[in-house]
Amino acid sequence: MAGGATTAERGERQQDTSGPPHRPGLLSRLRPHRLRTVVILALALLVVGGGVLWVLYGSRWTRVERVSVSGAGVLTQAQVREAAEVPVGEPLVSVDTDAIESRLLRKLPRIDSVEVTRSWPHGIGLKVVERTPVLIVESTGNGGKYAEVDAKGVRFATVSDAPKGVPVLELTLSRTGSQAASLRRFGSDRLVREAVRVAGDLPGAVARAVRTVEVRSYDSVSLELGDGRTVVWGSGEKGGAKARALTALMKAAPGARHFDVSVPTAPASSGS
Repeated sequence: MAGGATTAERGERQQDTSGPPHRPGLLSRLRPHRLRTVVILALALLVVGGGVLWVLYGSRWTRVERVSVSGAGVLTQAQVREAAEVPVGEPLVSVDTDAIESRLLRKLPRIDSVEVTRSWPHGIGLKVVERTPVLIVESTGNGGKYAEVDAKGVRFATVSDAPKGVPVLELTLSRTGSQAASLRRFGSDRLVREAVRVAGDLPGAVARAVRTVEVRSYDSVSLELGDGRTVVWGSGEKGGAKARALTALMKAAPGARHFDVSVPTAPASSGS
């Protein structure tokens, strides 16, 4: 006989339709004293963070007051500071060190590299490395002045007096024949770099005695020493082998006036 639902069955139906059990939220699960601790910590972090920001950006305690320069030789410290345009009085944390570096390299080509650092709480440090001339080129139509060339082949400065001990680079490039073809193929800048390459490969004693480095073409580089002796070097290739051959040749023929190491496996000397 069909009958109505029992009391137990009605209870089960009520439980099935009641949904998932209620879970208290985070705040309700926290005990009152723990909640106070969380609020206090959050407020403390806000206060500390705000204080740090004020010290870095708003106070006078961390603003730029001095600019120090190191590494300058030919350049004066005043020249470096002026070109750097460091924003004195501004917050130290907001100074754009990359922009300062870019300005120095652009305005002062004599600078090869520069390191810009913050010196807390009030300073900016500028550590510069100047280019060193390995050759000089006499500037035509410029009142007898000289362009300085560094080890990278960069012409970085013009000076009135030739630096002592720095060889003169002579580019005697013809506009006709094989020399013209070499000039068209490599360009004058590449030929200057080849001369620099040769100067860097010279034996120490020879390098100190070189007065002139003459470049006629890529394959024709020659040297004139201070005592009038000459060296045919050829191209800038195999510089180490040529340096060793020249050293041995000068020892074997100390009275010779002319040396040829363009082919290092068959060096030659002549004159007395």
